[in-house]
Amino acid sequence: MSQQSSGRAGDSAAPDIKTVIDEESPFPPIRRVGMFRALVWLQLGWKDFLAAPKVSLFYGLCFAAMGWLLNTVLAHAPQYLSAMSCGFLLLGPLLSLGLYDISRRLEREKSGMLVTLFSMRGRWSNIGILALVLAVIMLVWARASLVVFALFYNKGMPTMHGFLSQLFSLANLEFIAVYCCIGFVFASLVFAISWVSIPLMLDRDTDAITAMIISTVSLFINVPATLVWAVMIVALVVLGFFSWNLGLIIAMPVVGHATWHAYREVVGRHGETP
Repeated sequence: MSQQSSGRAGDSAAPDIKTVIDEESPFPPIRRVGMFRALVWLQLGWKDFLAAPKVSLFYGLCFAAMGWLLNTVLAHAPQYLSAMSCGFLLLGPLLSLGLYDISRRLEREKSGMLVTLFSMRGRWSNIGILALVLAVIMLVWARASLVVFALFYNKGMPTMHGFLSQLFSLANLEFIAVYCCIGFVFASLVFAISWVSIPLMLDRDTDAITAMIISTVSLFINVPATLVWAVMIVALVVLGFFSWNLGLIIAMPVVGHATWHAYREVVGRHGETP
């Protein structure tokens, strides 16, 4: 086990994960970042978007198309639409895999951006396991969402006519509180296991279990920064939904690129100086 230190450069900060895990461990050192570092990640994500606008917009249009498809297919079932829209957030980290690959290629000055469509090639076993975990969580969330609607929504299942006004009326405060609390639990679980794990598997071909553990440890090492980052992601996605999904065309690629930079900054390599 490598000798423990008392923070970076002899300062008084609490030791980061590098002081706990030795150099021979499969776990890389984890860096502690500032609370508002997410603003820098968004700036870097925007730069990547501008550097590869055509391919980034392609992914953005795919996200918007999925939103439009949900709205069309579930137009007469708002309870399902609500559940699947939130499920959209749960699967977002996996659906952004190609965006991570774009940022990785830009970082390495590689061309051929369209091959990002096949970025899972050779990694099906690892990323597939995480995809299965996320799919199961989304299915459980969808079921839990319907149960909450059935138990706590005061007027039976809502209709599409005035859906939001019905949903957020004073008569449904109990429903809103329970729905948000349960949604927060599912979203927190998914965010913890996926916020850097998928870029990690793409970059280093790490197995799924190790990647999820590293992602969770990274979150606990950087709680303030991850809280700010999660709030920013939710805000951007909600704005995208409320702009008839048009905002997703820009928001989702930028968030995807920014997630890559979050991973590169938080998860170090053996021998690197934080």
